[in-house]
Amino acid sequence: MKPYSLLAKFYDQLTPYAPGMNRHARRRILGPILGKIRSACDLACGSGETALDLARLRRGSGGQAHSGVTVFAVDNSPTFCRVVREKAQRAKLPIRVLCADMRRFRLPARVDLVTCEFAALNHLPRPSDLERVFRAVARALRPGGWFLFDLNTPSSLREQMVMTEWMEKPEFKLLLRGRYNARRRIATLTFGWFVRAGKLWRHEREAVDHIAWSDAEIRRALRRVGFRRIRFWDGVEVRPRMPGMKRGYDSYYLAQRRGSEVGSVF
Repeated sequence: MKPYSLLAKFYDQLTPYAPGMNRHARRRILGPILGKIRSACDLACGSGETALDLARLRRGSGGQAHSGVTVFAVDNSPTFCRVVREKAQRAKLPIRVLCADMRRFRLPARVDLVTCEFAALNHLPRPSDLERVFRAVARALRPGGWFLFDLNTPSSLREQMVMTEWMEKPEFKLLLRGRYNARRRIATLTFGWFVRAGKLWRHEREAVDHIAWSDAEIRRALRRVGFRRIRFWDGVEVRPRMPGMKRGYDSYYLAQRRGSEVGSVF
């Protein structure tokens, strides 16, 4: 089974904490410029909670409210794309959902902001893909536009993803196992699903790799494709306080594409 099939279907049940955590970090980092954003893209949008948040933003100046932000949501999983479309329809929000690879996506128009949250960049299949994604993001941004993303650090992959967990929900049972390959710098999460099929349970398996990127690799790739003004935050500085939080496990970056500024946080 390809990744992000059953994982996409049950994603919100597996990660109920993620939308609030991402929202908190986004506001801490982007607060000074959120009101100036006219258009945005959530890349590797998952189940769409960030895209929904962005679509609810209202541009304004001088105390006057203006129209909402134009939002694109991009993901390579057809299941995720279907989920986001359904959520946007229920919320009556005009989000344009594009099913595309984050390494090659193209938007119909350039945007002021691209977000890529919850360590989606760790899931790229090859180390050479990081610069390809950054190049596609730079192409999608207006001059001066902003790119906000977060990653799990090498320490997180080594120390947090080597585990075994069992989870039971009304619709599924899940055996989650993680291992880390130090030579390849890749952590692999294997999802052993047991999904209801009438009176029986059907077994399916998904595996998702996570590449460990160093800070030097990230900054070098950003600069190569035309990003400047790179800022960094550790997860403990921008996330809400949660049990087990530890410095050095999560990294947040905000980079600006060369050109005229779309607001400033510097």
